[in-house]
Amino acid sequence: MVFSFGELLLRISPSPEEQNGRHPFQVYMGGAEANTATALAGWNIPVKYCTVLPENFMSGHIIKYLQSRNIDTSSVLYGGNRVGLYYLDRDADLKSSVHYDREHSAFSELKPGTLDWDQIFKGVDWFNLSAISPALNQNLANVCLEAVKAASIKKITVSIDLNYRPRLWNYGKHPAEIIPAIAQHCNLVMGNIWSAHQLLETTLDESIHLKGTTADYLEHARITSLEIMEKFPKCNTVANTFRFDTGARNLLYYTSLYTGDKQYNSTEFRASTVIDRSGSGDCFMAGLIYGFYQNHLPHDIVNFATAAAFGKLQERGDTTEQDIFSVIEAGGK
Repeated sequence: MVFSFGELLLRISPSPEEQNGRHPFQVYMGGAEANTATALAGWNIPVKYCTVLPENFMSGHIIKYLQSRNIDTSSVLYGGNRVGLYYLDRDADLKSSVHYDREHSAFSELKPGTLDWDQIFKGVDWFNLSAISPALNQNLANVCLEAVKAASIKKITVSIDLNYRPRLWNYGKHPAEIIPAIAQHCNLVMGNIWSAHQLLETTLDESIHLKGTTADYLEHARITSLEIMEKFPKCNTVANTFRFDTGARNLLYYTSLYTGDKQYNSTEFRASTVIDRSGSGDCFMAGLIYGFYQNHLPHDIVNFATAAAFGKLQERGDTTEQDIFSVIEAGGK
């Protein structure tokens, strides 16, 4: 079973223009780890998800929805007063027009020693978390460290998504003071060359955009992957994503996977339109976990995960319901 841990969020966004007159705003359920769990459950991987929710009727509806997606919610805790929110402008991504409203949410008030990891990790083969949770406050950073240590002792595979959200790091710590201690216990690290530089202090070629070729970016991914594995000996797999909006809504997306002393590069995917950028990276992580969980070959894993991430760009909302194999057939060049 895969266990995913992180804050469930509600996202509020302006409705699409064609619906804006009658329903000006739409609400979506999200949160990076919940998005990954939802994708995996949709691909028939057994998944358990843990977050903290307030005890009210809305949490009941949230749990009912998660369970309808075949997600095990038995580890969800109850307490606090509110679900975390974020506001995202129409057609924006999480690097631009976003506002977080997560202070004093039920999850943000979680403290070390609260969760019984021995109980939670029963039957778990894979533990997934992201760099978003330790970005919220020191207590959550400590909870994440507590979790990966417990998982590592139990020989559970641990994956981390290096989501870098600079607007969340507001408690006086630079991410590089926090994330490396967590990464020491991780077997798979996913992100990109820029987030790895910010969170793990890997080397970054500041002139990489001036070079700008696919070969240059992929070579940088190889160098970054090797540096991460040298810094963090338990890590045996690193994945890097590249997403470029090349103007007029033209998008180029490709990724690399370094595992078994070899780099595997995905098919390139292109799109002239993007429906929703939120949740794409979460789908990529889900695709990686899916492939490794099913013991697929590395080249198939990276192409499946890339197709999942690319396909999510054409779905509205934070979670996916797509047929990945149709995306692979239609999108690659």
